Amino acid sequence: MAGVVDGGLRGGHHMAAGGGVRAARIRKRMSETEMSESKMVESCDVDLFVIGGGSGGVRAARIAAGHGAKVMLAEEYRVGGTCVIRGCVPKKLMVYAGRFTDEFEDAAGFGWRLEKPRFDWAALKRSRDAEVARLEAIYGRNLAGAGVEVVADRAVIEDPHTVRLVGADRTVRARFILIATGATPVREPLIPGADLAIDSNGVFELEQQPERILVVGGGYIAVEFAGVFAGLGSKTTLLHRGKSLLRGFDPEIAAALGEAYAKRMDLRLEQTVERLERDGTAIRATLSGGESLTVDCVLVATGRRPNVAGLGLERVGIDLDARGAIPVEADSRTKVPSIYAVGDVNGRAALTPVAIREGHAFADTVFGRKPWCVDHRLIATAVFSTPEIGVIGHNEDVARRCYEAIDVYKASFRPMKATLSGRDERVIMKVLVDRASDRVVGVHVLGPDAGEIIQAVGIAVTMGATKADFDRTIAVHPTLGEELVTMRTPFVVKHPVGVG
Repeated sequence: MAGVVDGGLRGGHHMAAGGGVRAARIRKRMSETEMSESKMVESCDVDLFVIGGGSGGVRAARIAAGHGAKVMLAEEYRVGGTCVIRGCVPKKLMVYAGRFTDEFEDAAGFGWRLEKPRFDWAALKRSRDAEVARLEAIYGRNLAGAGVEVVADRAVIEDPHTVRLVGADRTVRARFILIATGATPVREPLIPGADLAIDSNGVFELEQQPERILVVGGGYIAVEFAGVFAGLGSKTTLLHRGKSLLRGFDPEIAAALGEAYAKRMDLRLEQTVERLERDGTAIRATLSGGESLTVDCVLVATGRRPNVAGLGLERVGIDLDARGAIPVEADSRTKVPSIYAVGDVNGRAALTPVAIREGHAFADTVFGRKPWCVDHRLIATAVFSTPEIGVIGHNEDVARRCYEAIDVYKASFRPMKATLSGRDERVIMKVLVDRASDRVVGVHVLGPDAGEIIQAVGIAVTMGATKADFDRTIAVHPTLGEELVTMRTPFVVKHPVGVG
């Protein structure tokens, strides 16, 4: 997962009339753009130049090439981007590895007698890196098969239609330029000794498992990696300056995760790191209260920022917004008609599936004469913590502000598996309903396979399902997900805003 999207639900869903109006406007604008640029097309080397070989850029390049465009893509690191190389994929593989500890322990309650298992960090690293390399090769083959020319070089923008390849020191003229450079980890705040820490990219370069690790941050990246290292047996401390983990998520879900993590690791809230110092081969971290921790590794996971440094945006008059992202319109076009930006770099929703959809929509709109826009209002997402979280729609606090009255349906229960394993574990599910329309405006799940559950539920919520639709759905028994369609009585009845 790469963030929480909590967009508005009012005004319909994906195929609402507003989407058709936007598409019509885009068609008109594209026609005008083609007319104004018809004279310069012959002087271009390519129809599309893509800067960045991550998920969004690769999808845009392949689809554009499929529409007959001549496409060149520049990637200075490895094709696949954050998700494939140092994000979603390798991290999820590590999440799986970390969860085996619970599985081994739970097996005893089901009659299994196992010798104490031993974890081999080097073996996991070899397998994980091999899978990443396999996927990277597939990306390369798919681009080649589509006829996309891939250049291993850094690209910078010279003017609205010119890109310079830094290593080769040559320029390429393009009808359109697509920026798909993603985001990069942030190490903040800057403190003395910050160079002793690693960021999320550095996790995948560790040759040895740290016996003791301090994870700094309270967002999804921090909680996911803290869960991984705790599961693998590292003595883990998760430190966050806020009062609770996962800002922007439903407060009740975030609090429940905090309670679960307090049992798995040393969880420290409302604290900061003041400085880091080398202590032999270890690192000594001095905390805000004066206490010090000695660890083998410090992972700073305090966020990500759009990767725009040195792109040459100032040469074409593109200013960044307050978050450091490239402002774009609904169709991902920047203020420069020939330059577009998709994915994390535009700051709309830092999630791989969003980048892929934006890249696809861009290519269809610009080269396929099939204009459409991505609907960012309802995006299902997951946090691969242990326990896992799945979310779509509003959290309870936001729903209360958006609707005159909401009904909250909630279930908290011990999963069936825990009855034999003996694990102290709870599952929490919440369904938020707009009382006036009966429409489901938010679903939140904390528990095993929450990401898988929310993917399926997301279809219903995106289609505008009502609570009555949920109620008339026959449950699959026995499953965790059946709770979502068997809750009949509101747990809490919220009054109109300003009342009570």
